[in-house]
Parts: sequence; structure tokens; C-alpha cells
Amino acid sequence: MLSIVEPKTPDQFDAVRRLCWDYHAYLLTLDERSRQVVNTFYPPEKYAAVLSAIEIEHMPPKGGTRLAMLDGQAVGCGMFQTIGPGIAEIKRVFVTDDARGTGAGCAIMQALIAQCRKDGFEMIRMDTGKPLEAATRLYLSLGFKLRDAYSDIPEIAQGQLLFFEMSLTGDSAEPDGIAG
Repeated sequence: MLSIVEPKTPDQFDAVRRLCWDYHAYLLTLDERSRQVVNTFYPPEKYAAVLSAIEIEHMPPKGGTRLAMLDGQAVGCGMFQTIGPGIAEIKRVFVTDDARGTGAGCAIMQALIAQCRKDGFEMIRMDTGKPLEAATRLYLSLGFKLRDAYSDIPEIAQGQLLFFEMSLTGDSAEPDGIAG
């Protein structure tokens, strides 16, 4: 059975960190350009520092983290952080190979979107690599719209990333499958 939980215990946060490292390793296997982008944004030392601060930067009041559990095993994660007044950024959404096709990725995203809405955010932004076509399809199906970059992008990453946003206010605030 699939469930989405907010990590609370050291073991759950360790599971999130392991999944984030698995995600990092996965991105390095995509292609040479993806490897260069990952190594530019998140060399191992910097990524380790980001992951050591999950309980601070990706938990209330600054953000949130969700862990997907399938039959008692941690199989996916995702998180968000505050990047501006009323604006959240979703980061590191990842599902293991064994859990792909189970709905875990969609469930993680729905839980993150619902938490952003509950926390009073007006907008969600995120990015993904162009090679991650299944992720792009998922984000668009949930109501995210493509947009221009929302932060400065190093030259190595230009043309390699897709940027998205979702308004949590007005008529577009309830995309298919998302309930407040």
C-alpha cells in the first residue's frame, strides 16, 4: 500500500537523504550535459550541506518534505522551500525505479501542492532537466505551466532546464486531481 508521510523521525529523515542521494546519482547517469549541470549546481560537498539542513530549510515554517512509503519501504520523496513572499519552490521529487508506475510521484506532488496551499503560498515554482520527460508530463498534468527561468542560470545549464509555475489563487488554483 502506498502512503505519503511527513518525515518526523531521524530514520525517516535518513530515508529522505538516501533517496536524495539516489536522485543525485540518477541525474548523473542521464547524459554528459546533465552530469555537468548537476556537478555545477550540486557538487557532492554542497549537496551534502543542503541535505544536512532538510529539517531547517525544508520543514515548517520555511518549507515541507514528504516521503512516499510503499509496503513499509521508503520509495520516493519531495520537498519545498520558501523562495520569496508567497512563493514556494518544489525540489528533489524522486521515485525509485521499483516504485515508478505506482502513482508515488503523483501522490508526492499532490501532497506538496496541498501543503503549499494550506501554508498560504500563492505560487509554486520548480524546474527539471529536459531529459526528465516523465516528470515534465506529470507536472503539466497537475496544472503547472511552463515559464521562463525565475533565477539566474549558469551558462552550462541554459537550454538544459525547464521551468514551471502554478498559481494557488484564482480559477487555476484547483488543477485536476488536487483538492484543497
